[in-house]
Parts: sequence; C-alpha cells; structure tokens
Amino acid sequence: MSLHKDLGKQLFDSLNSGQSIAPLRDQINNDIDAAYDIQKELVALRKARGEKVVGKKIGLTSFAVQEQLGVDQPDYGILFDTMDVSSSGIFNTSKAILPKVEGELTFVLGKDITTKDITMDLLMESISEIRASIEIVDSRVEGWNIRISDTIADNASGSHFIIGKDYKTLKEMDPSKATMRLFKNGELCSEGTGMACMDNPLNAGLWLAQKMADQGEPLTKGEILLSGALGPMVPVQQDDEIRLEIEGFETIALQIT
Repeated sequence: MSLHKDLGKQLFDSLNSGQSIAPLRDQINNDIDAAYDIQKELVALRKARGEKVVGKKIGLTSFAVQEQLGVDQPDYGILFDTMDVSSSGIFNTSKAILPKVEGELTFVLGKDITTKDITMDLLMESISEIRASIEIVDSRVEGWNIRISDTIADNASGSHFIIGKDYKTLKEMDPSKATMRLFKNGELCSEGTGMACMDNPLNAGLWLAQKMADQGEPLTKGEILLSGALGPMVPVQQDDEIRLEIEGFETIALQIT
C-alpha cells in the first residue's frame, strides 16, 4: 500500500473509531499536494461505503490563521450527506474527538460552473441562495496539533453541519456585511462579520470555484458551499446547547448529545 493510501486509511479508521492519530505532516514534508492526495483516498473510502457528496467546505479563511500556519490560501474539504444534521438539529459526539463549532454563511449553487474563466460576476450569478449555518469541525489529529497538510488530509477537519431553512439572495444581502453571534448555553462565545472570511465570503467562494475548475472537478448545480467562519471556533461537549444568530436569518439551534 502506498504511503498516501495508508494515511488516508488511518484517517478513515480514526473517523470511524473516534481514536485520534499522530500528526502526519512530517511523513509528507508538510506538502499541500500530497495532503490533497491523502484527502482523495479518505473521500474514496467514504464514497465506497455509500456516502454521497453534497458540496464543499472552505477552511482557513481567516487571514490571521493563514499567517499562523504559514500559508497564503485557504483549503477545502468534501461535504457528505451523512454530515448534514439540519433535520434533527442534534450532533452526537459518540465518535467525535475534540469538536468545535463555527458560525458561517452557506451558498447554494443554482447552476453549474463549467467554464475555467471564473469571474466574481459569474460566481454571483451561479449562487441562488445564501443560508445561515453552523459547521461542526473536529480533528482526527491528536490534540488539534495541526499544520496545513494535517488539516487538508483530514478533509479540512470537517465533521458535520446544520443549515438554516430560510434563505436570502445576493440581491437581498451583502455577505461581507453579515453579522454573526454564536451562543453556548446562553452565553455569547463568538461573534464577527463577513469581513472575517477573506474580507467577504464571496472571495472564499471564488477561490474554491477556480480551484475546482483547475482540477477538472467543476462545481455543479445544487452543491452547498460552506464558505468559512465569521468568528472564532467554540469548543463543545455533550449537553451543550448552541444558538446561532446571523442578522436577517432565523436563529439556528444545535443540541450536542
């Protein structure tokens, strides 16, 4: 078995068992391309057992965090149907390791983005809905001891997500002006605006659309794009109650069990 296949399998096993693994960056010289190869192995194993891809998530959208990790770009991971807890509003921590939550905007694509020459105007024309969302992130790497290649290989530290029922269009709101407040057990724990996400969540969306087109895997109609955190991550544990308020959207409640 190749090194990339082996590391992808280790991450897959960690996801299933809830047992963390050691950082893997030194085995691949912290190489970004190698990390995406490992992510592809992990994704293939999840697809093979019947999980369906429903979209993408964008990570490392804070310029401060990029600087901290020594990179000049965000990263992405794959969203599966099994990660969506929108209908129940409940996240079960039985297989989680050290989960955290973030408040984000999610874009829903209303059309395929097939061209390679993707402009901001084209991206905006392709987005049919903007929704409020909570992303649950988790790291299979022990103690969140991660660098850029660790999180990419680990599907951008993705775990689960919940998306609000109501939506707005780009004609109705400017994502950069969105204001977010995230509460844990009634206490305000995280707040921020759309500016925290690469100055505008649309900038993160454009990066992703261009990246996927370059790789010959263009974004398609119906995909959901979690565009990145609007404020700091908040650690959660069993029995926590999370509430997300993004101005103009209905409040989202998430129960941690």
